[in-house]
Amino acid sequence: MSEDHTHVQEFFGARAAGWDRKFPEDGPAFAAAVTECGLRPGDRVLDAGCGTGRALGALRAAVGRAGTVLGVDLTPQMLAAAVRAGRADAGALLLADVARLPLRDGSLDAVFAAGLVAHLPDPEANLRELSRVVRPGGRLALFHPIGRAALAARQGRRLTPQDLRAEHNLRPLLSAAGWDLDSYADEDHRFLALAVRRA
Repeated sequence: MSEDHTHVQEFFGARAAGWDRKFPEDGPAFAAAVTECGLRPGDRVLDAGCGTGRALGALRAAVGRAGTVLGVDLTPQMLAAAVRAGRADAGALLLADVARLPLRDGSLDAVFAAGLVAHLPDPEANLRELSRVVRPGGRLALFHPIGRAALAARQGRRLTPQDLRAEHNLRPLLSAAGWDLDSYADEDHRFLALAVRRA
């Protein structure tokens, strides 16, 4: 995707109001993915590219009231939709670019990112920025509520060996950005790659 954030904001801004209606059955998949992240009560977690905040409730349930949940998105309309849906109660919402997060080094325990990787203008540098804000041993979850093949079919395209989310591409990309891929699942009903921040 273009490094021009205007394109990203226009694409998602135009779709924000109807986003949840378009994908009404994704809630359980988000909750199951959050469960697999290994979050603990009191953890500090970022939902990177949070969109309408569909993961925020599950993230809050995982870290409890003593934990911190932060949702960051580049598109004001998506954050507004999250507020209208009542999801701001589950976490703080921040209009920001995941490529330049206004967070201290090592300030988080985990990052959850649904559908984010395909929209990163510089995936290695952007994943390195996510590693910067996570403590050593912290976790990253790259998630999508359907697998790569099902998503390609939905979008009317074919999977290619160059697909960024293919394990043979994703593993070295994550490694170059400071992450070790811990588990990888690409099934019709979900995509979930879990990685650990190297020391």
